[in-house]
Order: sequence, then C-alpha cells, then structure tokens
Amino acid sequence: MAKFNTKFELSVSDMTIIEDALRASKLAKTQEIKKKPMEKQNVREIHELLGRLHNQKNFYRPSNGIYIGG
Repeated sequence: MAKFNTKFELSVSDMTIIEDALRASKLAKTQEIKKKPMEKQNVREIHELLGRLHNQKNFYRPSNGIYIGG
C-alpha cells in the first residue's frame, strides 16, 4: 500500500503561487455563493487551508539591535 509524502520541498515563490491561486479560487467561489449555496463549504475549506499554510511559515526578526515592525 502506498504512503503519502509528508515532506515537501517548496520554494517561497512556489508558496506564493499556491497562495495566490487559492485566493483567486476563493474569490471566484465567494461570488458564486449566491447562485450555489454549496460553494460556501468550498470557500470555508480554502480559507482554512490558507490559514494552515500561513501558520506553517517562519517569521524572522533580527537578533541584533532593536526591532521595529511594520
């Protein structure tokens, strides 16, 4: 029986492309919700996936000196 690959090697640009595609899909499905109420679940799934991708990112701040965010 085959096993799923649990480790992926994606570049930052790969992640940007994936996130942009998911956002575009979410926008298109959001506009279809009025016509097809079942799209609401798909929009929620895309939103949750984008959240999981965001939560896996490592945000860095300089270790030396004062950090001013923004």
